[in-house]
Amino acid sequence: MKIDAVTIFPEYFAPLKLSLLGKAQGAGLVEFGIHDLRSFATNVHNQVDDTPYGGGAGMVMMPEVWGKALDPLMNSESDLIILTPAGKRFDQPMAQKFSTAAHLVYACGRYEGIDDRVRQHYLSKNFRVHEVSIGDYVLGGGEVASLVMIEAITRLIPGVLGNPQSLAEESHNEQGYLEYPNFTKPATWRDIPVPEILLSGNHGEITKWRAAQAIERAKNNL
Repeated sequence: MKIDAVTIFPEYFAPLKLSLLGKAQGAGLVEFGIHDLRSFATNVHNQVDDTPYGGGAGMVMMPEVWGKALDPLMNSESDLIILTPAGKRFDQPMAQKFSTAAHLVYACGRYEGIDDRVRQHYLSKNFRVHEVSIGDYVLGGGEVASLVMIEAITRLIPGVLGNPQSLAEESHNEQGYLEYPNFTKPATWRDIPVPEILLSGNHGEITKWRAAQAIERAKNNL
């Protein structure tokens, strides 16, 4: 998979070199390209934003600079993802869908967002364009949201996780339940013991206990 991100803060994406994502790049499973939006600005001040038509607070990112940045990246295999609080909520099924894509392009907006004509233009050219939000709150920009999505998506690519069994026991499984609580050694820590069933060796009963715990957690999070 190829992943490109356009941002005014390329340094935000340094974590892509770490842990599983770094290993995935080394193994040739994922290729990242980080592009500085300001390098496509058209004036000496590297301006990428301007005041909004119709008035209002804040600044809006200009379409011309975004067009110059995105045009060289987009092709028939590209999915353009525009990070915005107004977008569709990102979830595990969406992560699964994007994990089979060939090319993801992240448009990391800032300020009051990206001029909507950018979305309209690429839709009119028959590109796949997705407006996505990671939650009902406002961030300073799309960089953090894109990192969340990238980690959730790339770990679903075959070969990225060292233990494929981990995918079979995801925190958000197909039934929508949360993962059961986990424990490790020692058997007692600060007077709190590990649940006795986990020490029994009875794997059938352990499976039932874990399922019940997952259901209970889901109820408590409603």
